Amino acid sequence: MQKHILFIQGAGHGAYEEDGKLAGYLQDALGSNYNVLYPKMPNEEKPDYETWKVQISKDLSKLNGEVIFVGHSVGGSILLKYLSEEKLTKTITSVFLIAPPYDESVLQEDSSSKLQEIPRIFFYHSRDDEIVPFSHLTHYAEKIPKAIIRKFDGRGHLFDNDLSEVVEDIKGL
Repeated sequence: MQKHILFIQGAGHGAYEEDGKLAGYLQDALGSNYNVLYPKMPNEEKPDYETWKVQISKDLSKLNGEVIFVGHSVGGSILLKYLSEEKLTKTITSVFLIAPPYDESVLQEDSSSKLQEIPRIFFYHSRDDEIVPFSHLTHYAEKIPKAIIRKFDGRGHLFDNDLSEVVEDIKGL
C-alpha cells in the first residue's frame, strides 16, 4: 500500500517552481511505495493562512489512510499552525519541516499539547540559510520539546535541492 506525503510549498515569487524540485527529489528518492502530493498553494507571493488552510484541508481530504506532512519555509509554519488548530480526521504519522520561519502568532499557548498527538515532528535547518535565520530553529525547539532537530552547515534555504536526510528519516519510520 502506498504511503501518502502531502508537501506544502514555501512562499514568494516562484516558490512553487523552486520547491517543486524538493518535492520531485522526495518522490524520486522514496520511489513507488510513496505518493508525494504537491499542490500549488493560492497566492504564493502573499500567503494567507485562511486560504492556505482551505487548500490543505481539500488536499488532505483526497488521501486515504495515514499521511506524512512535509513543509518548506512558510509552508512549514502554516502547516504547524494548521496542525495545532484544526480538528484532524486523518492519522498524521509524522511531520517534516524544512527551514520554517518562526512567528509567535503561529503557535498558540496550548498548541504544543495538540502537536503531542503527532508521533514524530522533525525540523531541518542550515546555519547558512539566507532567508530564515538559524535562530528560528531554537524557538521551535523550545516550543515543541519532543521535536527531533537536525542542524546543517552549507545547505542554504533550499538545502541544495537535496533532501537525503529527510528521505532517510521517512524511510526510518
